[in-house]
Amino acid sequence: MSLILKGRSITKDVHPQQGRTLLEHALKHGVDWQNLCTKGTCARCRCYIEAGVEFLEEPTRAEERRLDPEELEEGYRLACQAIVKTSGVIIAMNKTYF
Repeated sequence: MSLILKGRSITKDVHPQQGRTLLEHALKHGVDWQNLCTKGTCARCRCYIEAGVEFLEEPTRAEERRLDPEELEEGYRLACQAIVKTSGVIIAMNKTYF
């Protein structure tokens, strides 16, 4: 069980906690993850899930409103909305638009 968070200048491997968002994990462990609103509207925390999407809750309505369907299909999520569901290896990279 591992959560690898790839921020702008640092990568950390942390123990994921069920029910917490990827952004909560990043902030708790000092990963330089861009974020602003934490509500799913600004998309600054957008990330690419390299592995382990099956260990996350389904995309929220906020993600479906903010991200294009193609982005969701490709594996992009909003870290403030992506919640750890079950144990497994998750790899997420902060991939903001700007």
